[in-house]
Amino acid sequence: MKMAVAQGLLKSHSYSKYRQIVTDLLAQGKSSGNDPSAALVHYTELNEARMNRLDKKMVIAEENIQKLLSLKKSYTWLVISEGWCGDAAQLLPIFNKMAGIAPHIDLKIVFRDENESLMNLFLTNGAKSIPKLIVLDKENDKVIGSWGPRPAGATHLIKSYKEQYGAIDETAKTELQLWYLHDKGLSTQNEMATLMQHLDQLNVQTK
Repeated sequence: MKMAVAQGLLKSHSYSKYRQIVTDLLAQGKSSGNDPSAALVHYTELNEARMNRLDKKMVIAEENIQKLLSLKKSYTWLVISEGWCGDAAQLLPIFNKMAGIAPHIDLKIVFRDENESLMNLFLTNGAKSIPKLIVLDKENDKVIGSWGPRPAGATHLIKSYKEQYGAIDETAKTELQLWYLHDKGLSTQNEMATLMQHLDQLNVQTK
């Protein structure tokens, strides 16, 4: 695991650099990843618009700001993503805003298909679901937790849809995006702030 994490950190990008890479690929009619199909290029275009809107409008709740500011240790959020991923487009701007508020959190992003060994360590029910946020103790780059690929409410929506209809189709994807729109990022904020507060307390106790 240590080798995969170290390699991931070496290949990681800041949020602004990640955004620029995806934008540059789009300008060439491409998407990130190993399968740059026309469909994925289309999804990436939609995601660019979503992320631009969220970058401007996303607000972190005061109670979550206080939780982030209370962290005593320093951490790296290493996020596995791709430009075409609809969930990533909804969540990365939140991670970026939260990391920008918290002086003890450094956000780094890696592309899934360029970091297969890392992704394989953080599968969700055997699948390479993204985004996946890995929490590292910045002092030693030790993995102390992970989160993703979706907040609990969104996970429940997709699970229920799949149980009812047997597969995830365009209707399910539309319903998921509407869920994110109505939630306004609060579920993700709450889950991440609470997780970090819990991990920080454990980390302080073990030092």
